[in-house]
Amino acid sequence: MSQDWNIKARSTACGACQKAFEDGQAYITRLAFEGIDYTRDDYCEPCWVAEAARKERYSSWKGIFKVPPPEPERRVRKETAESLLRELLEENNPARKNAIYILAVMLERQRVMVEREVRAGDAGERLVVYEHRKTGETFVLVDPKLKLTEIDPVQQEIMDLLGGRAAEALPIATLLAGSPSAAAVSTPDEAPTSP
Repeated sequence: MSQDWNIKARSTACGACQKAFEDGQAYITRLAFEGIDYTRDDYCEPCWVAEAARKERYSSWKGIFKVPPPEPERRVRKETAESLLRELLEENNPARKNAIYILAVMLERQRVMVEREVRAGDAGERLVVYEHRKTGETFVLVDPKLKLTEIDPVQQEIMDLLGGRAAEALPIATLLAGSPSAAAVSTPDEAPTSP
């Protein structure tokens, strides 16, 4: 059974020295698989030198810390692709894996999320690591290896979940066209490729 991981958001302080990150400061994130789950740790550059040698198998990347803007007050809940993605991840329903993946690709295309890494999972599945640009949250999603013929039903499912809003109803194939993850979606005549 495939599993999606919801990994904690970017820290506001270094995981080693506990000093708070300043706006515009460089930081290094380490994503490591420990036991049955991924853990995320963020470090300032001086602490990273010592921490990098402590664990053998991990992924890392460098980013610039930006203080997130204050969350605007919302009186009415507005269903968006991002809030729907979060809701579906919280549900952890394997039947929604296609919708979760397509929502993540849509958010990548809209520059809300950025693909940080693609790797093979223990069972041979393709895992895609996304990071939310503003909050620094990390999401590890299983690529369902959709074919183009399978996208229309997923698009309809997402539109139904969003309440059929026209603003979100751009054709998913169009959204996928310029995305680095588009290579994961195969045409009807192609077999899905592995990383």
